[in-house]
Amino acid sequence: MKLHSWLAAIALAAPFIAPAQSQAQAQWPSKPVRLVVPYAPGGTTDYAARQIAQKLTEQTGVSFYVDNRAGASGTIGSNFVAKAAPDGGAFLINDTTYAMLPHLFKKLPWEPADLVPVTAIVDAPLVLVVGASSPYKTVQALIDEARANPGKLTFGSGGVGSSTHLGGELLKQNGKLALTHVPYKGAGEAMLGVVSGQVDVLVTAAPTAIPQVKGGKVRALLVTSPQRLAALPEVPTSAEAGLKDFTATNWFGIAAPKGTPQPIVEKLQAEVKKALASPDLAKRFAEQGASPGGAATADFGKFVQGQTQSWGAVIKAAGVQPD
Repeated sequence: MKLHSWLAAIALAAPFIAPAQSQAQAQWPSKPVRLVVPYAPGGTTDYAARQIAQKLTEQTGVSFYVDNRAGASGTIGSNFVAKAAPDGGAFLINDTTYAMLPHLFKKLPWEPADLVPVTAIVDAPLVLVVGASSPYKTVQALIDEARANPGKLTFGSGGVGSSTHLGGELLKQNGKLALTHVPYKGAGEAMLGVVSGQVDVLVTAAPTAIPQVKGGKVRALLVTSPQRLAALPEVPTSAEAGLKDFTATNWFGIAAPKGTPQPIVEKLQAEVKKALASPDLAKRFAEQGASPGGAATADFGKFVQGQTQSWGAVIKAAGVQPD
């Protein structure tokens, strides 16, 4: 075929190609959708993912399923989605750690622009907990001991660079405290460390802390939210406890591979917002101390950008070196 004939054929076909693509996007989802959690099953991110997957499946009539791809502080699962086909078949369920990764690794296997923020699922404050048998009944008692004996008190974490580690570093920075970091292999082990008295303090997400507090295994000394949590009404906020700048959240959201058609991104955001408005799901998250998300894509993108900058400052101040 001659060049001009080939170009003419493309020109004639173009009006039909675009509507076909738009129709396919409008029909999304038409096949099972993978929600990749970059951590092992059983954690808070996994819980949030499974709750939203169930609702999305009910709403759309198409299966949304969770695929756990753990390892390397969440980089394995994140890289999988960043390299996935941008056709609406795979999305990443990310969390606060996602905003920390650029500062924790000298080189990531993907560029931040390779993943497009879609929307937030939930946002939960952090909770400062000590063991049930700990002598520290208030934040002030803990601060007094830490300042009187620098380095004596320990705080646990799920590993160097984890959200629990950096939550502890944020506590140190805001309280001007000298605490000794004790990293574990995961947040679950760190919680057991506090319960058993191996470490003195843990700063963790509300959904992780609340069951242990209600079970009498640990004592909550403060929450980092502006207001007290309905799930822990007796626990003071950071401001009430004298650490007004100790404010942080553990958030969970969705990201798509770069190039995913905007109509698909917008439809997923709308479906997530609808799911989060359902009374049963809202109640389940509230019981975990979490607030529903559903923010517009542009707003969530700005939020993630801001989180990346603020946690970068915490990491730099803590002297955590990137791998």
